[in-house]
Amino acid sequence: MVSQQRFDTVLIANRGEIALRVVRACHEMGLKAVVVCSEADRDAAYARSADQSICIGPSTVSKSYLNHNAILLAARLTRAGAVHPGYGFLSENSRFSAAVEEAGLIFIGPDAGAIATMGDKIAAKSAMVAAGVPCVPGPDTELPSEPSAIRTVAADIGYPVIVKAAGGGGGRGMRVVLHEGELLEAVSLTREEARKAFGTPALYMEKFLQHPRHIEIQVLCDTHSNAVWLGHRDCSMQRRHQKVVEEAPAPGISDALIGPVGAACVKACKQIGYRGVGTFEFLYEDGAFYFIEMNTRLQVEHPVTEETSGVDIVQQQLRVAQGEALSMGQGDVACTGHAIECRINAEDPATFMPQAGVITALELPVGEGVRVDTHVEAGYKVSPYYDSLIAKLIVHGHDRSDAMRRMRAALASFKLEGIATNLPLLRELFEDAAFAEGETDIHYLEKWLTTQGAA
Repeated sequence: MVSQQRFDTVLIANRGEIALRVVRACHEMGLKAVVVCSEADRDAAYARSADQSICIGPSTVSKSYLNHNAILLAARLTRAGAVHPGYGFLSENSRFSAAVEEAGLIFIGPDAGAIATMGDKIAAKSAMVAAGVPCVPGPDTELPSEPSAIRTVAADIGYPVIVKAAGGGGGRGMRVVLHEGELLEAVSLTREEARKAFGTPALYMEKFLQHPRHIEIQVLCDTHSNAVWLGHRDCSMQRRHQKVVEEAPAPGISDALIGPVGAACVKACKQIGYRGVGTFEFLYEDGAFYFIEMNTRLQVEHPVTEETSGVDIVQQQLRVAQGEALSMGQGDVACTGHAIECRINAEDPATFMPQAGVITALELPVGEGVRVDTHVEAGYKVSPYYDSLIAKLIVHGHDRSDAMRRMRAALASFKLEGIATNLPLLRELFEDAAFAEGETDIHYLEKWLTTQGAA
């Protein structure tokens, strides 16, 4: 780990909503913000909000937002002292983190070693077991290659099992196996997918939980051995492992139940020398938590934790990178009310196909407890090159019922024309009685979509 130092200029190695979010945090702290952009994003309004923007390459991500050398050259040219990776792209790339620090800059996130450890799902599970974090049943070792040994591992765990890529993420590189007859083919297919997608064929196997919820714990750590957790989130509303709605706190989970799990996450962070923000992801079923992975970056859904905890998580990232000690201890963390976030995507609400085109009209919802994080405006051209997320609609209420009511009103008043979005689907979802009751599992949305006739 490099020694921390002060900096006055931050280069943001990302685009869209999160780039604008970091620009605002920098300006609120008196820091200069530099935005890199591809040719497709050259004229975006959010780039004009920065102190400086610099084009680093063509529209394709491999030649722009994933181009290490171009980003580091931009940092040198603009005299930036630190690089904020946002989320996605290079945010969990240990080689990029190392390259930034080798260039004498501050990487606003954990060091390369921590990213590598937690990015390898087998190594991450081993580290969590050592720290006492509860994990999904299954060995914390790589799946063997011999067919008989593979069958033995699955039999010891008990069917159904799930085969996962050690270097996987984003919902890819995993297959559920219900019976022994499906096992070897599933392993073979997943191994090849892992090799192509993640550069390593390493796999591991765990028990497949049939009706879990997806629960997250947000952590914040400095470079002075201080760490806290900022409450918990429920991200169970997913389609094909992609989150659609997130909320904090997770409904129906008491502080007494989740408190020891949060404490174990903090302990794990201290043991691996973690710095910055991170998220521990768990499956929760029948009153028990099971660790699945740690995201070593800022999460898309961080606003719901900001709204309930009162902590500006992006500013905390910047302060930790400056070498500051946390200004709070665990006893100072007090989460209040309930927050919900909807991801507004440029996609067909029935087929989920991404949509590109020009936003001809935009009217954002306003009101008490309503927040919209977005980089788009009327006249903005949604590009076909990037993720379909164009806005995040966040509400904060006194309790979950109040937050649900505010979200329904906010969705109703959100007007966006020119391209198709998932707004109609979200409006229908928030009228669903079972969702309104809370505690729906990770499979609920896909089943609900089937009843609605959506893909």
